Amino acid sequence: MKYTSKIIEFYSLRIPDNRNRLLIDIWKQNNHWLEVTHDYIQWLFPLKEKSQFNENAPILKNEDIAEFSNNEFLKENLKKSFLVLLRFYGLRLREENRLFLTEYDESFQIRKNVWLTPGNHNHLRITRILKSLSLLALNDYAKSFFLCLEDIYKADKQKISKITFSFWKEAIE
Repeated sequence: MKYTSKIIEFYSLRIPDNRNRLLIDIWKQNNHWLEVTHDYIQWLFPLKEKSQFNENAPILKNEDIAEFSNNEFLKENLKKSFLVLLRFYGLRLREENRLFLTEYDESFQIRKNVWLTPGNHNHLRITRILKSLSLLALNDYAKSFFLCLEDIYKADKQKISKITFSFWKEAIE
């Protein structure tokens, strides 16, 4: 029998989250919804630890990690989730010579006002994204995102704490 879980079923587009939202429905949401809704990120970027913000979100198991590693469809859907959040942050992903580069897009100057502020809850979301991508076989994307965040941190150290930056760095290691 093939392994399955809520995370695998959700990312396979077969079941909704605990709020009856399919993954493709979340991908279609606008930036305002992504900012003010707080219980979807745990489904998009699952971790091994239970979430203190969404106790209904499933916990990532070793079998889920193995399934993502071996399933291109799941990884492609995780990449789509990542691209949605990059857009939210005013960033984009570019592939160059088989390397992935995360860079500012044309909306960055406006979008950074939403999340690039001291103590912003999006800093926790970013930690989760980096960690989840690293666990679920998208390490190159996580590292690319981190390098862009490192540039942002160097340019705006007063808006991102050293502690937050250290969490981001730990998330990809």
